[in-house]
Amino acid sequence: MRIEVKVIPNAKKNEIMLKGKNLYDGLIVRVKSPPENGRANRELIKILEKHFNKKVFIIHGEKDRRKVIEIEE
Repeated sequence: MRIEVKVIPNAKKNEIMLKGKNLYDGLIVRVKSPPENGRANRELIKILEKHFNKKVFIIHGEKDRRKVIEIEE
């Protein structure tokens, strides 16, 4: 399953929120890590893998706040 994610780095706490009314509208994920040397991306993957209990990959948007992720089924 592919989902659009908007990442907000340097947040006070890690948090996952729905963008719309369901998962297919996308997610907003706040991460504590700064967007330096891929730290925010690594934390994003760690948070989402823990939340979904499945393997997660960034498909598009490695250096952008808007990303497309793949959740292994």
